[in-house]
Amino acid sequence: MFETDERRLAQWERRAEWPLTALAVLFVVAYAWQVLDDRSTSALHDALEIFLWLVWLVFALDYAARLKLAVDKRKFFVTHLFDLLTVVLPMFRQLRVLRLITVFKLLNRRFADKFRQRVGIYAAGVTVLVGLCASLAVLDAERHHPDATITTFGDAAWWTLTTISTVGYGDRYPVTWEGRLVAALLMIGGIALLGVITGTIASWLVDRLSGVEDSVAEAEQTTLAELRLVRAELAELREELRATKS
Repeated sequence: MFETDERRLAQWERRAEWPLTALAVLFVVAYAWQVLDDRSTSALHDALEIFLWLVWLVFALDYAARLKLAVDKRKFFVTHLFDLLTVVLPMFRQLRVLRLITVFKLLNRRFADKFRQRVGIYAAGVTVLVGLCASLAVLDAERHHPDATITTFGDAAWWTLTTISTVGYGDRYPVTWEGRLVAALLMIGGIALLGVITGTIASWLVDRLSGVEDSVAEAEQTTLAELRLVRAELAELREELRATKS
């Protein structure tokens, strides 16, 4: 019974993985449109808002379904806190962009081994995606505040770059609690991203060095085998020469 139920949970996650990823991508497009087109008509704004709430509802239903299918619900709750945060935190408008975490999880599971050989592509892609999300979220939170220093997407992108790289010039900074929460998440995410990149490079180098060591060991074994063969042939020749002389 336990294995059957867990198999059902795994099947649900496999089937829902790509549709949820597609929804997350559509979400970030709609969210970016809503944030960047601040002067859009009320009808368009309302349509985008309805779509964003529908996406949230789908993610909430997915989490509820997986929790129901899980046999050990306590273990599922503890091991899927990040998924719960992507459902709860986006209730705040500026943190809705956290639903794009689904894309990160999928990319990491599907392509980590392939991208490990292409560290630059993997790092650049994830950095751009994180930077875009943070820029949209902080701009959405800050631009209408009277004391805001981040009022355009250019300001938000510059602030994101200086924050995620840990430079922190201080010429642009969030003044709202929502913007500061985005900043905290970005700083934590930046450190985690650097750790992942460093670990990926280290793993790639270890694999490379292991391959070199294996090649050297194999070459040594081959050379030793050839030397033994040569010695055996020389010994036979000596025996033949001795037999001829006698």
